[in-house]
Amino acid sequence: MPGAWAFQRTGRQDDRTMGIYEKAGEPFLASMSKVFGFEASRKKGHAVAQTCEALLRGEVEALISMGGNLFRAIPDTDVICPTVSRLKMTVLVNTKLNRSATVHGQKAFLLPCVARSERDLQNGVAQTITVEDSMSMVHGSTGMLEPASKHLISEIAIIAGIAKATLAPNPKVDWDSYVNDYARIRDKIEEVLPEQFYDFNQRILEPGGFRLPNAASERKWDTESGKANFLFPEGVYDEDDTPPGAEHLQLMTIRSHDQFNTTVYSNDDRYRDIYGDRMVVMLNPQDIERLGLKAGDYIEFQTALDPTTTRRAAGFKVIPYDVPQGCCAAYYPETNGLLPLANRDKHGNTPAAKSIPVNLVRMSSEGTQVALERRGLIAAAS
Repeated sequence: MPGAWAFQRTGRQDDRTMGIYEKAGEPFLASMSKVFGFEASRKKGHAVAQTCEALLRGEVEALISMGGNLFRAIPDTDVICPTVSRLKMTVLVNTKLNRSATVHGQKAFLLPCVARSERDLQNGVAQTITVEDSMSMVHGSTGMLEPASKHLISEIAIIAGIAKATLAPNPKVDWDSYVNDYARIRDKIEEVLPEQFYDFNQRILEPGGFRLPNAASERKWDTESGKANFLFPEGVYDEDDTPPGAEHLQLMTIRSHDQFNTTVYSNDDRYRDIYGDRMVVMLNPQDIERLGLKAGDYIEFQTALDPTTTRRAAGFKVIPYDVPQGCCAAYYPETNGLLPLANRDKHGNTPAAKSIPVNLVRMSSEGTQVALERRGLIAAAS
């Protein structure tokens, strides 16, 4: 397409820029150690996938989750979530309740906090936080709405409170000062990362904020060829994943129009002209015929991987749709339990959520009725 090009975007918000990374390296750790007068650990931590594996091995004693909906978003939910009850403690810091609040350890803390859209007053002064978007732009964000409760405190106050109660006093770290004025946090960020965040508090006042360096957008490639190199997972060119006539299909999990990550605002999907129901499977009409199904049938997914573990999801209505033969589509996170944790990219740990080998089994009339009753679509039999 004329005028089209690859989009150079950064990762999730500003996590890694700020060192929220399971394998943070130099010179960041050295700079942080110098500024705050302690020796930062060089020990590698766990990404989400490794955390889930550690849960399965029984190596985790406590888990603190800052925001999000971890136990609804992860793969292999039916395998991993039952292990959480063995933990001594779980902590969930969030702006509202979600499914993850129901998956907890022996002792559980739910800590509500002020949302970014809400006013955050410290000593009567409105506080501004900063965010980094996918375009490498950093800008200030000041909440305008009335907080849901006068008792809510900020994430910063929660983190600082935990740190103050847990860590030994450090004359170079004044937790109370950071809570009282977020600009002081930005002063420290500037000390740790002076090249990217010089004049931090002044630059966020500029309309639109300021842009961090992004070598890819400037076409600077640190490669032998001096050009961008695209990396592909092993087997990406293999054509035998789904042989012609195979009983199993490749399931791709998708999101609807009225959805943001695990937050589902309605059961409608204007993108695909599907309304009132998310428990659907989109199938190529030729596959529907080949599998002996028809539109409106209800099926059960069965993962066609790892015969040692049964992964099923039932009650999905067949909808003819323009998807490639040998493939099918269903919504996330309803189908997360079908995706084995090990089925992921070995470098980035990205789950293979667009390629899950599954078998489709037509449900009996009795099974269909039970599935519909559970979803409240029909009245339960008396």
